[in-house]
Amino acid sequence: MKRVLFIASTGGHLSELLQLEPLFKKYQSFLITEKTKSTRDLKNKHKKVNYLVYGTKDHVFSYLFKFPYNCLKSLILYIKIRPKVIVTTGTHTAVPMCYIGKLFGSKIIFIETFANSKTKTLSGRIVYPIADTFIVQWESMLELYPKAIYGGWIY
Repeated sequence: MKRVLFIASTGGHLSELLQLEPLFKKYQSFLITEKTKSTRDLKNKHKKVNYLVYGTKDHVFSYLFKFPYNCLKSLILYIKIRPKVIVTTGTHTAVPMCYIGKLFGSKIIFIETFANSKTKTLSGRIVYPIADTFIVQWESMLELYPKAIYGGWIY
C-alpha cells in the first residue's frame, strides 16, 4: 500500500487538508501538523499523527529557533515515514517537508489555499517550482500559476 504523508499548519490550512480525509483510508496515511490545543485530539481520530512545534512569523525571535527545529524534525519524520507522496495545503510547516521529500524522490502535491483567489501565498511560490502536481481552488489562480490544475473548492 502506498505511503502518503498529509501535512499542513494548524488552522485553516489543516481544516482544508482534513477535507481530504476519505483519502486517508485508501492509503497508508500519515498526518503531520503543529501541536496546539486544537490539534491534540487528532491522535484520537487518526492513529498516525505527528506534531511539529507551533510557530508563527508574527513572533520573529522565537520563530528563528522553532523553524530550524521543525526542519530537523521534518527530516527525521521523513526518514521514519518514507512517504511516496506528500500532500499539503501549506504553509511554512509544510515547505521544508516538501523540499526534503523532493530531494528523496517523493511526489509533491500542493493545494493552494482557498483563502487566496487573486494572490500567491508565500508557501505556494516556494513549492510551485518543485511540485509534481499543483492544484488551485480558484480558476483565476491559473493566471498566476500557469502549470497548475484547477481542482475546484475543497469545501
